[in-house]
Amino acid sequence: MFIFRTDNLTLTQQEIRNPSQRIWSIIIFMGKFLKYLALSAVFISLGLIVGIVGYHWAAGLSWLDSLVEASMILSGMGPINPLSTTSAKIFASLYALFSGLIFVIAMGIVLSPLMYSLLGQFPVALKQESEQKSQREKEESEPEQLFSLESKRKRF
Repeated sequence: MFIFRTDNLTLTQQEIRNPSQRIWSIIIFMGKFLKYLALSAVFISLGLIVGIVGYHWAAGLSWLDSLVEASMILSGMGPINPLSTTSAKIFASLYALFSGLIFVIAMGIVLSPLMYSLLGQFPVALKQESEQKSQREKEESEPEQLFSLESKRKRF
């Protein structure tokens, strides 16, 4: 079962039975997801603007051809128009590397609320396991300490 987790709200099994809390949790999650999606769109738009201006300046393409070329490179499809000048080829290679970085950043931003929500369920279990482990270690070490104290007393 998937439980939506937000900064201030984590629904437990009992709270999930209440539909209004479940709906609010989904609304909060979707609001945050849309904010991150908008931030990702800003990064993609900035990357596209850099490509349009660069292809227009370096390759001498029209604004529309520059838009098509930058969009194809940014989406990972590859170039359309042949590049004749050295400066255009250098820009195209640098822009291809830049667009790969933009893609990774955009995907990281879009997927971060979902991963936060999914991974937010694990620390509770890990915390409980670590508390149980430390309790077991404490219980196991107590008899050893008593035994060592008794053996020291017998020596004297």
